Formats: sequence, C-alpha cells, structure tokens
Amino acid sequence: MPDPVSTSGQIVVLSGPSGSGKTTIVNRLIAESPVGLLKSVSATTRAPRPQEKDGEDYYFLSDSQFRTRLENDEFLEHAEVFSSGFLYGTLRTELNRAWQQECWAFLEIDVEGALNVMQQYPDAVTIFLKTPSPEEFERRLRARGTETEDVIRKRLATAAKELQFADRYRHIVVNDQLDQAVTEICEILKSEETKNNA
Repeated sequence: MPDPVSTSGQIVVLSGPSGSGKTTIVNRLIAESPVGLLKSVSATTRAPRPQEKDGEDYYFLSDSQFRTRLENDEFLEHAEVFSSGFLYGTLRTELNRAWQQECWAFLEIDVEGALNVMQQYPDAVTIFLKTPSPEEFERRLRARGTETEDVIRKRLATAAKELQFADRYRHIVVNDQLDQAVTEICEILKSEETKNNA
C-alpha cells in the first residue's frame, strides 16, 4: 500500500507546451519564489542519459517496477509520453517529501497529468504557461535546432490540444518577457500564501 499522504501541504502545478520556456522558469522559481518550492522528481521507464542521476533527475524504474507501483496506486498521475513507449509519472511520496520539508510540492507536468491532479486536489495552484502566439511557439521550437521536422509537427499538434485545456487552470501566464513571467508567477504564489495564512 502507498504511504498515507498528508493533506496539509500546498501543491503548485505548472504546465505548458514544450518550447513555452518551462524549464528556465522552473529554475528561476526554485531560486526566487516567495514560498519554499520543492520540485517533484518524476519516475520514468526510460534509461538514464549521460550525467543524469537517479533520484535527482528522475527515479529510473524498470517497466515492471513502474507497473507494480501503478497497481498499488502509488502514482498521483502518469502517462505514456509522445508515444515513446516510455512511462512517466509522479509518485505520491513526492508530495510528502515536499511537505515534510515545509515546502510546497512543485509539479512540472503535462496537461493530462495536471487534470488528474486537479481532480484529486482541487485546491492546487495550477498555472498554464503559454507563448504570446502559436507562431512564436513554432519559432522557438525550430530555433532549438534539436528536433526533426516530424517531431516538431507532433509537438505542434500536442500543443494545440493542450491549449484547449488552458482555461481549466486557475492562472494563465504568457511567457513573452521571461522576467515579467517569473514576477507574475511569484505574485500568484505570494497571493496564495496570503490566502492560506488568512
């Protein structure tokens, strides 16, 4: 059975299409947020890349380990990503890990995962990060120069689907100017903290 999860802590969920600047913003928020944030570590069945450390970058599980934990209801959310055949998910124990350190659990997850979290934790602070326009999103994806045309098309199609769910999030932040987007999210967190302490 999974560990009992305390319901006393706060959860922050950040989603957005790849290319919306999530990774940069996550790193800035960890450093600058007015509340303590502890980024949850996802579990995955893919093999570690060079330099990746188990327990820091991901929890690397075999397919059977992942599925056993899934059967035991140990995942808050999970999905198969980009039809890669690999499973990814957030273990419920990641919430406890943050709350035991008196931090807010900070989940950077896709829309499908976020919708699952919203069902279980309706009070979670949910933030959808988007680019100023679809054209800007495509430009950023292409500027990376790391993906094939086929992958870019798939990511654009996924982004279009994800954008349809943006209004399910409590906050939508446009990442036009990085500093401004970080400031806006910090203000959201500060306001949520004030509400919690009221």
